[in-house]
Amino acid sequence: MTRPAARPRPSILFVLTDDHAAHAISAYGSRVNSTPSIDRVGAEGARLDAMYCTNSICTPSRASILTGTYSHVNGACSIYSQFDYRVRTFPEVLQERGYRTALYGKWHLGTAEKATPRGFEDWKVFPDQGDYVDPVMYGPGGQERIRGYATDIITAQATSFLDELGADDPFCLLVHHKAPHRPWVPHPRHEHLYEVGTIPEPETIGDDHEGRSDAVRQVRMTLDDLTEHDVKEPVPEELRGEERLRERSAWKYQRYMRDYLRTVQAVDDSVATLLDWLEEHDRAEDTIVVYTSDQGFFLGDHGWFDKRLMFDESLTMPFLVRWPGQIPAGTEVEAMATNVDIAATLLEACGVEPAALPAQQGRSLLPWLRGESVEDWPDAVYYRYWEHDEPAHHAPAHYGIRTRTHKLIHYYNDGLGSPGSSDAVWPAQWELYDLVADPAELTNVAEDPAYAGIRAELEAQLARLQADVGDAPYAGPDTPRLDWSV
Repeated sequence: MTRPAARPRPSILFVLTDDHAAHAISAYGSRVNSTPSIDRVGAEGARLDAMYCTNSICTPSRASILTGTYSHVNGACSIYSQFDYRVRTFPEVLQERGYRTALYGKWHLGTAEKATPRGFEDWKVFPDQGDYVDPVMYGPGGQERIRGYATDIITAQATSFLDELGADDPFCLLVHHKAPHRPWVPHPRHEHLYEVGTIPEPETIGDDHEGRSDAVRQVRMTLDDLTEHDVKEPVPEELRGEERLRERSAWKYQRYMRDYLRTVQAVDDSVATLLDWLEEHDRAEDTIVVYTSDQGFFLGDHGWFDKRLMFDESLTMPFLVRWPGQIPAGTEVEAMATNVDIAATLLEACGVEPAALPAQQGRSLLPWLRGESVEDWPDAVYYRYWEHDEPAHHAPAHYGIRTRTHKLIHYYNDGLGSPGSSDAVWPAQWELYDLVADPAELTNVAEDPAYAGIRAELEAQLARLQADVGDAPYAGPDTPRLDWSV
């Protein structure tokens, strides 16, 4: 009897964007744009509907994705952190097992020698955030300025690496776009898209934040906080003044979203190019394609832009994955997952034992992606934002728990010495949202007597989650400070 030929080891094409909210992807029902190439990944594979970040800001999320660990383990708790080179990453593991590995684009895990990318045979990344036009990039061979548009440059670097592969070489290619991060500079080829005045406003754009904690009410993330540099033109004289705040915010929203969505369009073009390459070179069948973002983003929701806070628009990550023959097309996964689970998932898919990444704290999503269910899967996720009261956004330090039905947030409001945080300490406060009765998270019921029992249960569940991941709860100003040095 002839045995069927064994499938080759799968390759990985991992596309990571920056600040791309799920609700700006048409596969997730976007009201504001269309992303056909990104949608294709999910349509031909799976869409995860409850994927969350564990710390909604660039550096921490990227560290968690690479290592499968929470911020207090990998040392990257804020954008001012240097990545702890002592914590292994999934590309390192794959390289040791014979994979061809490369990384192009945004790194944002520090520029010190000890924080540079490792586990890659080739890499070129931006210093810090990078520029959209004619960006400086550095790699093992040094630093250079590359002429062109960042999204297109990264795509070209990725396809050049693919072109150099042998036909049977397994690869792990990380394509890390800067887009759609601030300051949202689109390519001129998209200047006809998403004209001002045509973009629908979110239902919560007029949220007055009544009943929220004091720390949330004072964040500098309202639409009116967008600068002239952000919206690319001065505010008209007739829209100035406190009495014109609502109109001015709407005016800024249209310009902010115009450019945000145009930068997303270039990413969609990039995904089309990469998927076409796989098809043309007969590598699609055995390549795992992932499309995700390091966190969500407020697109005028609650009157905000940016991320950081634990509201769903910021907390939710898009996650689309295609693996023909292994993941049934059109799969929808509702299991609650986090960015900490990504490394375990990719390693298992490549046949690598969990012990190869000994510090990882996540679990593989592969059973869910194959249409199976896991009885002991967690029914809640843990979140912690460390970067307290940093100078630009003044977002508060907080942690919390999200279940299917509720969200409990503790604003402990103390930087605890974490990089980039101020020394200010504010009175602690709580927020609680009933996600069934109030899916838009408009009404804080933390002090409502009717929710006292639910709050007590959530506080106990939160404490268990913190113990499970090894993160200490806040115990006042005398809480021990962690050593964030690398």
